[in-house]
Amino acid sequence: MENFSLNGAQRKQLRALGQLLDPALKLGKSGLTPTFLSELQLQLRAHELVKVRFLGIERTERTALCDNIANGGHCHFVGSVGHTALYYREQADPEKRAIDLER
Repeated sequence: MENFSLNGAQRKQLRALGQLLDPALKLGKSGLTPTFLSELQLQLRAHELVKVRFLGIERTERTALCDNIANGGHCHFVGSVGHTALYYREQADPEKRAIDLER
């Protein structure tokens, strides 16, 4: 996980940006795999904010899975609505940051 936590205003800002995104990754019944986590890493490095869509996963399982993805992907879980969830990781290089979070 990152060195900072997201506050309410930052989460709100990221959720607003996330509404414009199409799901970059889809997670099915096979669950959380090393392949999924490596692809998540690539997407986070390229875009900072990634939307994930859950396919065929029950609501009770999605809650735990969202936290597991954040831990395994070393990113922040921004929030979820229905079958989609948002994840954020700030670009390490300030020159490459696409999202300027309110501090």
